[in-house]
Amino acid sequence: VQLQASGGGSARAGGSLRLSCKGSMSIFGIPNMGWYRQAPGKQREMVATITDGGITTYADSVKGRFTISKENIKNSIYLQMNNLKPEDTGVYYCNAQGYIARINYKYNDWGQGTQVTVSS
Repeated sequence: VQLQASGGGSARAGGSLRLSCKGSMSIFGIPNMGWYRQAPGKQREMVATITDGGITTYADSVKGRFTISKENIKNSIYLQMNNLKPEDTGVYYCNAQGYIARINYKYNDWGQGTQVTVSS
């Protein structure tokens, strides 16, 4: 599935941003979708994930501040980011992972990334 992320930008510490990721096809049934980020000079890290059944996981650094959600009818997932901190700065990528058993195909698809910059 092709993924298109949007909603990044600049914010002050304590501010909010909302990221969106729209799939090119139905996301219904995709086992795992999520948001990852990569700061300059650092490895890409998981920020938040959501399963097909709506179970969410968060990195410790964003718990209580970020909320991931999905809207199957719009083929989209979202990341609401509140109380932003400068260390949240990075490129945010959306991701979709799954396995299609009937064709023995495992997929791990990434969107193009959207920049988030938080100033102090």
